[in-house]
Amino acid sequence: MILTDPEWQAVLLSLKVSSLAVLFSLPFGIFFAWLLVRCRFPGKALLDSVLHLPLVLPPVVVGYLLLVSMGRRGFIGQWLYDWFGLTFAFSWRGAVLAAAVMSFPLMVRAIRLALEGVDIKLEQAARTLGAGRWRVFLTITLPLTLPGIIVGTVLAFARSLGEFGATITFVSNIPGETRHHTFRHVYLDPDAGRGERGGEAVRDFDCISADFAVDF
Repeated sequence: MILTDPEWQAVLLSLKVSSLAVLFSLPFGIFFAWLLVRCRFPGKALLDSVLHLPLVLPPVVVGYLLLVSMGRRGFIGQWLYDWFGLTFAFSWRGAVLAAAVMSFPLMVRAIRLALEGVDIKLEQAARTLGAGRWRVFLTITLPLTLPGIIVGTVLAFARSLGEFGATITFVSNIPGETRHHTFRHVYLDPDAGRGERGGEAVRDFDCISADFAVDF
C-alpha cells in the first residue's frame, strides 16, 4: 500500500513524538526506579502511587490535567510562557509531553524490576574497595540493569506510538503539527471510510478544540 503525503507526514510525526518522549523520559525513569528501590524516605509509597497514576486514570483525564497545568494559562504553563516563551498545549511539544507522561509508568516499572534483581552485595563490595557512588552505578548497577532499561524503552515507545486520549485532549488534531497516524486512520479522518458522520465528528471536535485553545 502506497501512503499519501499526509499519511507519511502523520507516520513521521508519530515516530518523532514517540522517540523524543522516550529519550526525555529515560533519565527520569532510571532515577525514579533507583530511588524507589535503593532509598528509604517518608512518602515513598505516595510517590510510587503518583508515578503509576497514568496507568489507572482515564487518558482523557490525564490530558485535561496537563491542559490545566501546562496550558498557556496553567499554573506551570503560564510561567514557562512568560519566562521562556514555551508553549506545550496544541503543539508537537505537548504531544511529546503527553506521550512521555502516559508511557512513563511502564518504563519505571520495567527498570525497577531489573534493579530489584541486582545483588546489592556487589555494589557494597565495590564501595569497600574504594569505588565512588557514581563509579559503582556506572560500572556495576547500570550494566546489570541494562536488560530492564531496554525492555522499559521498548514498552514506552510502543505506548507512546499508540497514545490517543491524553494527546488529543492536550494538543488536539492539528494537521502537520499534532496529527499523527492514530488520529488520521482510526478516529478522526473523515476520508477513512467514515463518510458524512465521520466528517461531522471531526468538525464537532475541531469546534471543541478551538474553545479549549481560547481558554488555555
